[in-house]
Parts: sequence; structure tokens; C-alpha cells
Amino acid sequence: VNYFDQQYPLPQEDAFGIHIEAAPAPYGENENYHLVRVGIQGYDVPAAERPDALLIFVIDVSGSMDAENRLGLVKESLHRLTENLKPTDQIGIVTYGSAAEIVLAPTYVVADRQIHAAIDGLYPNGSTNVEHGLMLAYQLADQFAVDGNINRLMVASDGVANVGQTTADAILSHARDGIQLSTFGFGMGNYNDVLMEQLADQGDGTYAYIDTLDEADRVFGDELLSTIFTIAKDTKIQVEFNANVVERYRLIGYENRDVADSDFRNDSVDAGEIGAGHSVTALYEVRFAEEANPNEAALTVRVRYEDPEMGEVVEIAETMATRDVHGSFTAASPTFQLSANVAEYAEIMRQSFWAQGGNIDVVADDVRRIANMMPENYDVQEFAGLVAQAASLMR
Repeated sequence: VNYFDQQYPLPQEDAFGIHIEAAPAPYGENENYHLVRVGIQGYDVPAAERPDALLIFVIDVSGSMDAENRLGLVKESLHRLTENLKPTDQIGIVTYGSAAEIVLAPTYVVADRQIHAAIDGLYPNGSTNVEHGLMLAYQLADQFAVDGNINRLMVASDGVANVGQTTADAILSHARDGIQLSTFGFGMGNYNDVLMEQLADQGDGTYAYIDTLDEADRVFGDELLSTIFTIAKDTKIQVEFNANVVERYRLIGYENRDVADSDFRNDSVDAGEIGAGHSVTALYEVRFAEEANPNEAALTVRVRYEDPEMGEVVEIAETMATRDVHGSFTAASPTFQLSANVAEYAEIMRQSFWAQGGNIDVVADDVRRIANMMPENYDVQEFAGLVAQAASLMR
């Protein structure tokens, strides 16, 4: 769901805007259920106004990366990332296989030939000592980091760790305050999605999977600011349902990012980082009480985060009543309808308990209808093709 642009308007005052939309659920137990989309949109920053960046590329060059869609794609992706940076940004390169080494000390992007040559010189070799690679990268970043600038490690790997410490907790024992860690996954087959996501979560960074150059262009081009520039730290989102209005609810997805209700205002609990212009979307399936007051708040959405510049914790909130719910699913916004179908498709593909009666052909037909409403959106058109292909394979 969060892969797609939800087209939320940018906030005009606070760091975030809260967007709530609801309509009858097209899928689910019965017609008494509604779908609620909760969206959080962060403010954007003009590229020229962002601080200078120190980016340390931490690159897996182990034997498992010896493929064009692994190390070959990593190299092409990093070339493109370099071309999208400012001349005053710096890039360093640390590689790890059986051991780690500094391939390039932090170098200003104005000397891009030296950076491109270092990237071109990467080759696969040995086993996978992620811990040693990150230890060396944190040490390097610590020497060159500047307060107030972007200081970030960017790990490119298939996530396979087989030498040294191999758990996220142990690997990140070398982390430094003020230096964020983002991970970018490459490859298929023995790809370890879990480790890559855990490293990013615990390293106060972001995680993305890159399987094509088009995806590299999206992450390191169109979404570069969101990828490297944090506008909010330890961001928590809490949705509080009014028992007088909502009889039942369930959160769709996010199983591994749940924060206990009691920890919402506990600022020592680690939570997610949000990049410039980034949005976060969550979907809830709910059942409203039949006799509920349509003017009474059905739910309250709260966002709590730390301003990375001021160090202050801020909390904002918005509510929604049942009078604000669309009368039909097709009356909702196209992006809401898309999100509902993306979620149902995912539930069917992972054979979720909640999609036991799901019909992939019905989803494929509805996604095609929505794609016709968004003819210029390449991601939606591609998704429609993927669902159609899945439907044909499952018949």
C-alpha cells in the first residue's frame, strides 16, 4: 500500500498533515464492514535547501552478490544516486565480504570521476561479514560527520550474513548517535528481507527493495530527499476508536511495527523516522454500531514525533465521524479504492485467514477499472498487469 503515491496534499502549517477517509469495504466478512484509510503526509523541502550530506555506501561484495541483478545493479544504482547529489555532498565507500575495507574515504561529489571509478572497481569476493562492514563504516562516518548535516550509512546487500554476528541487535552494537542507517535490498532467491528491514528499523533509517533500474531511479532520484533527509524522528501514530461508535476493528498489515498503546507517549521507545515529503498509510477494517450518533467522533488519529532540529516532541490529532463516511466504495477517491485492492491482493497472495473467501479475478477486474481512472500513473498500470498475471496463474 505504501509503495503507491496516495496523493495527499502537503501540510501547510505542521510538519504533518493527517488524512482520514472511509467507505464501505469491498472485501471482508460481510456488508456491515467499512474500510478506513489513515494517511500521514510529511512536509517537503526544496532540494536546494537541504543540508549537505555525508553518505557512506556500505556494499556487500560477498560471493552471493555475484549476479547482474545483485552487485551489477548495485553499481548502476549508486552511479545514478551520485549523479543526483549536490557537489558539496560527500560519498565514502566501505565494502565487506570475508572482511571489510575502506574503498573510498569521504570524497566531495564535485570529484565525481573518482567516485564513479571506485564504484566500477567493485567485484564479488568471499563470505559475508556484515558486522565488520558496519563497524568500519560507523567509525568512518564518525570521523567525518558534521552536526546539522545529513550523516547516513547506506547498506546495499542481499541481506545474507554468515560471518561474525548475524542478528540485527548484535550488528548494530557499533551504531553511533547522529548517524542513521538505511538499507537497500538487491537480489532474489536467498534474499533475507527480514534482516534488511530490522537493520533499517533499529538503525533509525529507511528500507527499500530495488530490483530494476527504474526502481533505483525512483528511490535515488524522484524520492531522494525522502530517502536521505529526516524531518521527524521516533514518529508514532495512534488510532483511538470510540467504543460508542465502532464495535470492532482490525489493522491490516503492520504486524511487525506495532507499538503498545501504553508506549505512545513514552518517548524512550524507538519508533519510525519519516523523510521529507514522505507519507505513511494504514488501513483498518471496522464495523460501526448501527445506532451510533453520526456526529460523534468515531476515531481519533494522533501523531507524535520529535523535531530533529529542535529536539522537541510534538503531538497533533484529527478526528472523523460516521457522517464523513462515503456512501459507497466507488464514491471514495481513486487512491483509496486502489489501496483497498492492493491490500486484498496481498491478503490473497499470502493466504491470509481474512481473505479465505477472496477472489483474485474480482480483484483483477476492479484494479483494471481503477487503472483506467489513472491512465498516466505508471505504477498503477504495472500493478494492474501484475494482478492480471497472478489471476491467470491461479486459475
